[in-house]
Amino acid sequence: MQDKYFVKKRIKSSVIFFIIFLVTYGAMIITEFSLLKGLASIPKAFEWGITNFYPNTKSLERLPNILDKLFETILVSIGATTVAAIFALAFAIMGSTTTRVNRFLSGMARGFATLFRNIDIAVWSMILLFTFGQSALTGFFALFFVSFGFLTRAFIEVIDEASSSSVEALQATGAPYLSTIFQSVIPSSIPMLISWVLFVAETNIRSATLIGILTGTGIGFAFDLYYKSMNYNAASLVVIVIVLTILLIEYISNYVRRVIL
Repeated sequence: MQDKYFVKKRIKSSVIFFIIFLVTYGAMIITEFSLLKGLASIPKAFEWGITNFYPNTKSLERLPNILDKLFETILVSIGATTVAAIFALAFAIMGSTTTRVNRFLSGMARGFATLFRNIDIAVWSMILLFTFGQSALTGFFALFFVSFGFLTRAFIEVIDEASSSSVEALQATGAPYLSTIFQSVIPSSIPMLISWVLFVAETNIRSATLIGILTGTGIGFAFDLYYKSMNYNAASLVVIVIVLTILLIEYISNYVRRVIL
């Protein structure tokens, strides 16, 4: 019996691998992609990067403007994350099986979370461009919608896992609903809630860089402007600033997580 089981597993694995191979090969034919040409172009790409993609004295003069754009991007990202976290907590309390008021509100909260979470941030940006145009508000709402959906789902799971026993204990004593929320749910869940907010803030700062190219704002727009005008030295400075900022924010975020968890 065991031999037949393992034979079936090997056959299924082989079939799946063969299907993946066919799909990959078909995609390469349709897109006219050549793996050999791609590998052969790597040395030339490195050579171009070394000779063109580095900051020089002239590009350093643009550093104050780049830092202003970076500051704008960080503010939009943190603002969208903070506002999304407030709304997500309210919807998570309604959606959690531990704290829900009724099934209808719970289903509605989970439905909103699923909808906003599963639409990509680039798609939200393109949709919002029709309403707000190329502005910081477009980037803010795109980040807000995706963050709201993700955090609502994450907060629901945190509340269900962290506070079920304490909520039952308070409900057994006849404690009011709001007292149960503020005396049990939030205190027992707050470390993990903050951890998720920090994670989304990190992600949003990365995403905001790309969103800025679409919305014409922030550090992403600065990179797009310099790159399209073939000012590669200034564009490389933007990339370096972004990388250093992301590493710094990740370090701060990890430090805060170690303190609260």
